[in-house]
Amino acid sequence: MDPQNDVSSAPAEKLSPSTAAWREWLAEHGPRLILFARQQTRSSEDAEDIVQDALVKLCEKLEADEFVGGQEAWMPYLFTAIRRLAIDLGRRDDRRKRREDVVGGESEADQKEAFHPWFESESSDDETRQLLEAGLKELPPKFAEVVIMKIWGDRTFAEIGEALEISQNTAASRYRYGLEALKKKLSSARRKGDLSI
Repeated sequence: MDPQNDVSSAPAEKLSPSTAAWREWLAEHGPRLILFARQQTRSSEDAEDIVQDALVKLCEKLEADEFVGGQEAWMPYLFTAIRRLAIDLGRRDDRRKRREDVVGGESEADQKEAFHPWFESESSDDETRQLLEAGLKELPPKFAEVVIMKIWGDRTFAEIGEALEISQNTAASRYRYGLEALKKKLSSARRKGDLSI
């Protein structure tokens, strides 16, 4: 690869205005997309791959002048693309697992999944973060995805409804139910003494 064409190694002052703006947008919104993808997938690596695939789809649509809407429509498009890509990946993984189980007679369920924290923390022993992650994982996916899109994705209920193909009122209801379940989990942990806040 020609180093002069490699955008990632180019100094910031040599980047075109559009490249610099893209980098700035991605730095601001990338963590939200990764968090949403982590909730949708089975591993951190899968989440990163899916976000990358969704960004490539967006870029291809923009280059082909097929994207409807401006920059404000990027996030709803990406949330929808991530969700659909995660569903497709899950189905492929399930089919592959069934084939492997038949051939090898072993189940991946016997293997422990590596721990990949959803939220970055200075302390690896951040009990609130761990309880929040556990609570989100225990929520039904339809509630968890709305909570993540609303809080960390900074989306409106209308945008969430459009991305998930549900009504705005349904998105708001799922958000309330999800938050209530998380509050109960944290309150229960506080009463049991598992949480020291």
